[in-house]
Amino acid sequence: MGEFRSAQHEAKPVSQLVVRRLLIDLDAPIDARWNGGDAFRSAFFNALSLSFPVGEQYFIDSVRNALKALPEAQRARFADEVQGFIGQEATHRRLHALFNGHLAKQGLPNDIERRALRRLQANAQRDVRVHLAATVATEHFTAIFAHWLLRHPEALQGAEPRLQTLWLWHAAEESEHRSTAFDVYQAISGDHAWRIRLFRYVTVTFLGDVMRQTLINLWHDGSALRWSTWRSGWRLLLARDGMFRASFGAWRDYFARDFHPSQHDAAPARAWLREHSTHYRVVGTPAAP
Repeated sequence: MGEFRSAQHEAKPVSQLVVRRLLIDLDAPIDARWNGGDAFRSAFFNALSLSFPVGEQYFIDSVRNALKALPEAQRARFADEVQGFIGQEATHRRLHALFNGHLAKQGLPNDIERRALRRLQANAQRDVRVHLAATVATEHFTAIFAHWLLRHPEALQGAEPRLQTLWLWHAAEESEHRSTAFDVYQAISGDHAWRIRLFRYVTVTFLGDVMRQTLINLWHDGSALRWSTWRSGWRLLLARDGMFRASFGAWRDYFARDFHPSQHDAAPARAWLREHSTHYRVVGTPAAP
């Protein structure tokens, strides 16, 4: 099993999915190489951010539509958790749209968003379970990458504090709500074979799109042909403890029939939220049952 698997499923009370307002100022300009002056790290995280607004909206729509398709008793069971999930994802979407606005002023083309929108339009009429399976797959990626980032804050070494806070807060909440879409998929009688099929598809498209956008960002920056750029990329992604290599076991766990996201430890996320509570304000909680 992957390194993130804990001994037992973690019980996650619905009340944990609170909506937080991050207390940072995203109006001030962002340096082109905001991540410690490192071209690759800045370009890679920029690529992820450029994908977030359309992606987060897709997750919101997929989970909301799946909830509506459930029988009334099950809708009541999931309503508060889904409300918290939507609130968190909507906040991520809004803040990364602000972050992306600075990237647009720097002239970065958002190719990853255009490609995602074309795929969404082409598949708009698919069954709600197909869209939810794609959401579950992508949420697994974000959760395991978030877990890695919380354990490796050096990936943001030298970044200004407000941007470190943005990324680590986002990672903590992705880890926190990692089970929501999966549980709704199980409740809506989502098929295991389709879950795996969509996970393979998302693996190829998501990683391909992120690396394509990263290359576009590097080309725009003028650093795509420098050896130092790719040395940094190797350290970030493919070194022994790099994001991709160290996350492989957790990625593979998803194929098991008995997999559940709560098998992956969320202790780093809980610790970050507890230790950095001065960086946010809770603005919404699910209604008490």
